[in-house]
Amino acid sequence: MLALRSASAPFPLQGDFHSGNTRVAFSGTVSDPLNVGGIDLRLKFAGDSLRDLYDLTGVLLPETPSFSTDGRLRADFTQKNRMRFNYQNFNGRIGDSDIHGSLTYTTGKPRPKLSGDMESKQLRLADLGPLIGVDSGKGTKKSASRQAGDRPQPAGKVLPADRFETDKWQVMDADVRFKGRRIEHGGTLPISDLSTHVILEDGDLRLQPVRFGLANGSIAGSVHLQGDKKPLQGEANLQARRLKLKALMPNVEMMQKTLGEMNGDVQLRGSGNSVAALLGNSNGNLKLLMNDGLISRNLMEILGLNVGNYLIGQIFGDEEVRVNCAAANIDVTNGVARPQIFAFDTENALINVTGTASFASEQLDLTIDPESKGFRVITLRSPLYVRAPLNRRRRG
Repeated sequence: MLALRSASAPFPLQGDFHSGNTRVAFSGTVSDPLNVGGIDLRLKFAGDSLRDLYDLTGVLLPETPSFSTDGRLRADFTQKNRMRFNYQNFNGRIGDSDIHGSLTYTTGKPRPKLSGDMESKQLRLADLGPLIGVDSGKGTKKSASRQAGDRPQPAGKVLPADRFETDKWQVMDADVRFKGRRIEHGGTLPISDLSTHVILEDGDLRLQPVRFGLANGSIAGSVHLQGDKKPLQGEANLQARRLKLKALMPNVEMMQKTLGEMNGDVQLRGSGNSVAALLGNSNGNLKLLMNDGLISRNLMEILGLNVGNYLIGQIFGDEEVRVNCAAANIDVTNGVARPQIFAFDTENALINVTGTASFASEQLDLTIDPESKGFRVITLRSPLYVRAPLNRRRRG
């Protein structure tokens, strides 16, 4: 009893709580126990989803795949209207991703705030999806409901229609820096050395900056999603530098012969609560420059591009053709992309592409006009016209 009355002597504390499959275990001390001045605990969490921690902690977190984490929790309760929780040097997992770092959660007005630093050696990108309100894929209740028949993606559409749950973005603010060494995203191209600063304030989300390695090159820029607007307002400014063509297509043998690179810039802004909606009324510009590539019908077939397979066959036949360079400068207005310049300079022909591609209707309406070089005869004497939905770009 004397220890309980002492404001200076720490009082030992231990507990192990379960709620369904969620477990919270801790051991440590509490200072000024009669007034609960603060705590210093070794703390372990585990469960099916971070969202399930709400019943035990009162902190609203997103739905995620199964998780576990172990770290040191220090908290100061001396200011009842602004309590501070420091979860230090934690190690854990969310789904198939490892996570490490230190985070601080501060209560108070106008909103609680989460700040700190996190890193991952092997990150599965789908495990982070719920943090911005989109489906995580494997292992969540939302994912299971989709497998049971809840499929929001419209039939025949390619652009993702998953809605951002922006109402959750205004529950708390965030200022978190994140690093990931290797990123798995469901494709054949590994993403490496991800680095971003996530700033969330009253529903306004910024990734500024965001950087990562791709195809032995880099992608860098910023993303701004104003979730406090109805509908959401989004803007992306990204730069791709020195992406190696052979690394972009690691499973295509013919591309391993080339030393070509690709560079590009993307500046887009739009409104809507999904990627499809944002692109469907977007405005901005796309630039692309490529050098020293290869192209053939076989390549188009490997990539599953039916339209490309047909076009290359019509222009070049079955030959493998070297591309000296390719350049594109494409304006996007109200969701419709229209090239100012879209040209390929090959060893046999100069190919110009004009027309439009609509993100809203996902329709292509393009004219491909090849101009033969020198005495080399190209069988095609008139332009080719491509009028097809985006989802027909793939075989079968």
